[in-house]
Amino acid sequence: MKVCVTGAKGFIAGYLIEELLSHGYDVVGLDNFSKYGAVEKSYDKNPNYTFIEGDVKDVTLMKKVLADCDHFVAGAAMIGGISYFHEYAYDLMAENERITASSFDAAIWAFKECKLQKITVMSSSMVFENGTVFPTPEGHQFDSPPPFSTYGFQKLSTEYFAKGAYEQYGLPFTIVRPFNCIGTGEKRALGDVEIKSGNVSLAMSHVVPDLIQKICKGQNPLHILGSGEQVRHYTYGGDLAKGIRLCIENPKAKNEDFNISTEVSTSVMDLSKIIWKKIQAEKPFNVISDEPFSHDVLKRVPDVSKAKEVLGFVAETSLEDALDEIIPWIEEQIKLKGI
Repeated sequence: MKVCVTGAKGFIAGYLIEELLSHGYDVVGLDNFSKYGAVEKSYDKNPNYTFIEGDVKDVTLMKKVLADCDHFVAGAAMIGGISYFHEYAYDLMAENERITASSFDAAIWAFKECKLQKITVMSSSMVFENGTVFPTPEGHQFDSPPPFSTYGFQKLSTEYFAKGAYEQYGLPFTIVRPFNCIGTGEKRALGDVEIKSGNVSLAMSHVVPDLIQKICKGQNPLHILGSGEQVRHYTYGGDLAKGIRLCIENPKAKNEDFNISTEVSTSVMDLSKIIWKKIQAEKPFNVISDEPFSHDVLKRVPDVSKAKEVLGFVAETSLEDALDEIIPWIEEQIKLKGI
């Protein structure tokens, strides 16, 4: 079974490709190095892995790649932290629409003319940016107000691409919505803009690596965005990758959407305290609240029952265990100036 994964040099794809290879899949990865550059991955020399440098917007290239593939995980996208949503408000929508359209154009062709069985679409919890029901179930995207951010709105558009491609061309799909993926391998992107947070400059605007960096660099009191009451579900990349694999494999996932997430809620304040304790427990915890970004929603809590019942998926890695892996990696990246 051969799977094409676009955005292959990205953060989530790193976990996914490793998961697929470990379960016997042949994988073709495609990336244009636009986010991180030509980074090395642990599986680059795996005999069952083929990497192609190229742009997903090149439909002719995508058709060549998908002609021999059974499945397609459409993971390529412009993506970043919350400051990224503001810095690239137009580009996020325009570029991601081009990527989405070319991905579906090639997938529709490969489904009709070759052996492609399904497209697995990487969406985002940001489609529920203005959700009103918590925990938020699949389907709430149809009756909640649309996202305010262009990123969230475009991810919702991606879900409608899947709906339209099935209705008109019969292309089967599965929609995956990750919630706050955390792990190693998320480096400073080429287009990231540095933001000052207290006495520390950061480029990522992702809460877990940013907090770890600030505490490792000795920031005291610790600066956080907003009150710290924001609730998130920090899902380990290895668990997310397993969930995506199950979406690819399970026939019951056909034409369905899934929230792929841990079921555990954690506030930003509690997250800050946990990281602080792991890095410098000998010092008292002090915090300052800075003005939050406008798209920093207060609550993002998924209903994960559908993934559990249909796929048998449960995120098993605790936040504590994930941080025990992430913190040493970020400490090393700080020394290497890779983050």
